[in-house]
Amino acid sequence: MKELICIVCPKGCRLHVDENDGYKVTGNTCPRGEEYGKMELTNPTRIITSTVAVRGAAHPRCPVKTTRPIPKGLIFEAMQTLDGLELTAPVALGQVAVANVCGTGADFVTTRALEAQGAAKEEMQ
Repeated sequence: MKELICIVCPKGCRLHVDENDGYKVTGNTCPRGEEYGKMELTNPTRIITSTVAVRGAAHPRCPVKTTRPIPKGLIFEAMQTLDGLELTAPVALGQVAVANVCGTGADFVTTRALEAQGAAKEEMQ
């Protein structure tokens, strides 16, 4: 019997997952908790968030995230794909920074738009 705290919603239900009984989940207050409990023990996945360097913008880093959860065992390999990556401003919201991360079909996309440094000043003139 494994004990987990569900992270699907803010309730944080205390789940009990019985590996010997077909991953039967108890303690959940909604169906999403049951699904989470089973998935967490059979194929845990996570959305990955990080930042990448940006050249030519007012901010030196841009936040990125995966477009969908990837297997937990690939987190470090996925993070390595961002190591040394540098985008060039302007950066659009939702721009693909790394496609098909570790062959998962998920992309790292930007979660913030960044103008080229000086672009806002040029528009005012």
